[in-house]
Amino acid sequence: MNDQIAQLDSIDWAILGVLQADAAIPVHEVGERVGLSSNACWRRIKRLEDSGVIARRVALVDPARLGLATTVFVAIRTQRHDPEWLEAFQRGVDRIDEVIECHRMAGDVDYLLKLAVRDIAHYDRIYRRLIAAVPDLADVSSSFSMERMKHTTALVRPI
Repeated sequence: MNDQIAQLDSIDWAILGVLQADAAIPVHEVGERVGLSSNACWRRIKRLEDSGVIARRVALVDPARLGLATTVFVAIRTQRHDPEWLEAFQRGVDRIDEVIECHRMAGDVDYLLKLAVRDIAHYDRIYRRLIAAVPDLADVSSSFSMERMKHTTALVRPI
């Protein structure tokens, strides 16, 4: 994959819009929606995949239907920032399937985790695994989402 920013035209963005809404739409239908033949549309999609713009196609599942309706944001601070600690932290987080996002942050919080869990008791078991797996956590602060007011995975063309 190339680290350069892709140069996309309006048709590429239109294709991405269609596929981000439903990646299962057949190529001919994507082409119809964006004004291209099936072959031309397929070539553009292939180029978007080969360049890494389309990283992968996945199914988005409803966490509530799986009994994982509680979202927890976990802010972590540490006094250690050496490579060994970071490797231990990465391993610890990777072993917890309920962690669906992990970000290294700038500012007062060093790391921010997003978890999908059943309930507070489920989170507490994960919390105990996290603090056992990762040494030298200075502060672990959890916030439970009361309501998801907006959620999207779609990226749009910058203005």
